[in-house]
Amino acid sequence: MQITLLKGKLHMASVTQAELWYDGSCAIDKDLVELAGFREFEQIDIYNVDNGERFHTYVILAESGSGTISMNGAAARKVQVGDRVIIAAYGQMNEAEADTFNPKLVYLNKDNSVERTTNTIPVQKD
Repeated sequence: MQITLLKGKLHMASVTQAELWYDGSCAIDKDLVELAGFREFEQIDIYNVDNGERFHTYVILAESGSGTISMNGAAARKVQVGDRVIIAAYGQMNEAEADTFNPKLVYLNKDNSVERTTNTIPVQKD
């Protein structure tokens, strides 16, 4: 059986651009793409923390070190510059692979600099 697990995420990224007339996609700083384990043209889910929008698009690369998170095409209508978003990618694997798999979790500051990276999420308490 194949199951789908979180492969990587950029947590609390700040949207730096919204380009309605650019090819539909999400341009992400190449360094952040690599840290989260994403690939160019990979499908991603975006969860807008500020307005509750949730949508799919795909990764395109932005300049390394730029901090760019640009929603392009139709996705530009789902955000405002400055919105905080979670960008997630998922992978399918069998249960044996899942037993040893760890996601790449990248937590960002408001300026899209890296606050920390990890591969676990603490147990939620009351």
